[in-house]
Amino acid sequence: MKINPYLTFNGDCKQAMEFYAKCLRTQVAMMMSYADTPMAADTPAGIRGRIAHARIVLGDQVLMASDAYTDEHVETKGMTVSLVVDAPAEADRLFEALSAGGKVTMPIAETFWAQRFGMLQDKFGIPWMVNCEKPM
Repeated sequence: MKINPYLTFNGDCKQAMEFYAKCLRTQVAMMMSYADTPMAADTPAGIRGRIAHARIVLGDQVLMASDAYTDEHVETKGMTVSLVVDAPAEADRLFEALSAGGKVTMPIAETFWAQRFGMLQDKFGIPWMVNCEKPM
């Protein structure tokens, strides 16, 4: 079993997934607009350009996302995307990249459990934690 985060945006999924792919040094594996789906004819014109589904693949991990189908998008609450890396320098790089244009909620630093740990909300409103644990 795997657990894969699925993020929902309000019209900026394409920009967010391209930003995440760049930060995570990967590529968007799949991105489809509502206009490209079999339900395109039944989709309101103002929604057709929005993203129905997108996917980034990192090894055996997947980050998926879409734009809300309606204008009744709900802001992200009660969850955080957590990245765990092996090297402190990679933690610092990811933290800097993801926080660009966003808001740092806990600056990246050494903690009692981690060589590097920090929290941020990116420019799309998604909360992230970056963690490089200390050897046990």
